Amino acid sequence: MQPLWSWSELNAVLGTNAEGCSAGSITGVSIDTRTILAGDLFVALKDQRDGHEFVPAAFKAGAAAALVSESYRREANDGALFRVPDTLKALEALGCAARQRLKPEARVIAVTGSAGKTGTKEMLRACLARVGLTHASEKSYNNHWGVPLTLARMPQDTRYGVFEIGMNHAGEIRPLTKMVRSHAAIITTVEAVHLEHFPSVAAIADAKGEIFEGLVPGGAAVIKYDNVHAGRLIALAVRLGAKPVLFGFNAAADVRGEDLRLSDDGSDVTVAIAGEKHRVRLAIPGRHVAENALAVVAALAAIGTDLKPALAALAELEPPSGRGARSLLQIGGGEALLIDESYNANPASMRAALATLGAVPRQKFSRRIAVLGDMLELGGEAPALHIGLKEAVDQADVDLIFACGPHMKGLYDALPEAKKGSYALTAASLEATLQSNLRRGDVIMIKASNGTRLGPIVTALKTRFGKVGSAP
Repeated sequence: MQPLWSWSELNAVLGTNAEGCSAGSITGVSIDTRTILAGDLFVALKDQRDGHEFVPAAFKAGAAAALVSESYRREANDGALFRVPDTLKALEALGCAARQRLKPEARVIAVTGSAGKTGTKEMLRACLARVGLTHASEKSYNNHWGVPLTLARMPQDTRYGVFEIGMNHAGEIRPLTKMVRSHAAIITTVEAVHLEHFPSVAAIADAKGEIFEGLVPGGAAVIKYDNVHAGRLIALAVRLGAKPVLFGFNAAADVRGEDLRLSDDGSDVTVAIAGEKHRVRLAIPGRHVAENALAVVAALAAIGTDLKPALAALAELEPPSGRGARSLLQIGGGEALLIDESYNANPASMRAALATLGAVPRQKFSRRIAVLGDMLELGGEAPALHIGLKEAVDQADVDLIFACGPHMKGLYDALPEAKKGSYALTAASLEATLQSNLRRGDVIMIKASNGTRLGPIVTALKTRFGKVGSAP
C-alpha cells in the first residue's frame, strides 16, 4: 500500500516526535483494534471506552504507531508512540492537515439532513468513483470523531471527497463542517427528529444549516425545494455567501425530477438541469431515494462533474445493510422477502420505508408485514408521532404489524384487530412470536431506531430461515 502519512508529516502536524521504534510506513488510521490493519496509526480515543486499554492489542495486530495521551504508560511490546495532550484534538489536527494537503483541483461534498444522509453519501461515492479517485465516510462515521477520522484517512491524491455530517444538538455540525470545507453541501431534508433536544423543527433547520458555514467561498448550498423550511435555509445560505441550488419534483426547482416511475425493484426518473435532461435508472426503490438522487445530481453539477458517466453508477448501486437491503428467506417450502431497514428511524424515514413496503406487488409477495420499533429522541412529541404513522400503515396496505417499545404501543393500540400481529415491550421479546407467524409469500420490513435493537431480529431471521440470496 502507498504510505498515507510520512513520519515527518505526523511529527509536524502533531507537534511531537515519535517515541520509540518508527519502522514501516503509516498506511492507515484506526480507532478500533477489531478492524485495524498492519501499518495503521492507532488513535487511542476516550469515548465509550478508553482506547488506551487497547494500545498493546493494536501493536500486536501490526499497528505502525499509536497516538496516545501524555500520561500513557508504555507497555513492553509497544512500538512508536506519539504523545499528545488530547488524542481527539490531535485527530482533528490530522484531519484538517489532510484536507489542507489536497490538490487545488480536488472537490469536496458534505451531506447532512434529517433522513437519507448515508444513502445520499453512498450515491455520491458510487457516482464520483466512476470519474476519479474518491474518498468517502465509512458506514455512518458522521460525528465528532467520525468526521476527523474520515479526513485523516483521506489520501493526498484524492480527487473527490464525500463526508456525512450528523448531529443531535445545535452547534455540533459547525466545527465539523469547518474541517471539511466543502465545495457543495447538501441538506437532504428537515424533519421532526431529535425533538428531545430542540424546541422546534425550525431550530433543527437552523442546526442543519450550520453545514453551509463550512462551504468554500461561492460554494453550492443544495436544498430541498419541497420542504417547509426551504426559505429559511435559502436565506441562511445567501447570508453566508453560498449559492442556493434547489432540488425536487417542483417545476420551480433548479434540479427538477420529472416522469418518475416507481417499481419494487428500482425506479426511473428524468432529471432536468440547466436546460438539459438526463434519464436516470435507480436500482434502489422508493420515491425518497429518487428525491435524494436529485440532490446528488445538484451537487455533482455544482462541482463540475461529467454527469453521464457518473449517474450510470446508480443503476447498479444496492442499499446497504440496515438501510433497505433485501434478502430472500426460505419459509414453509417457498420464499419470503426480508427488507432490512433496522439501522435507524425517524418519522420521515419510517413513512418512506412503509411506502416502499407498499410498493412490493402482491403477485410476488402476497402478505405485507411491518415489524416496527420505537423512534427515539422525539421528546414530548413521541406519542403523537408514533400514532401518526397509522396513516402511512394504511396507505401501504400493510396486513400485519408486529411492534415493540413503549412508544410504538400507541400505534399498535390504534390499529384494527385484523392488523395486530403482536406487541412486546422489547425487541427480544417479540422475536419468537414473529418467527412463528411467518409463512411463504410474506414480505417483512423491519424498522426502528438503532437503540431499539431490531437488528438482531434480522440476523435471527436469516439464521433460522437461511439466506437464499439477495432479492432481485
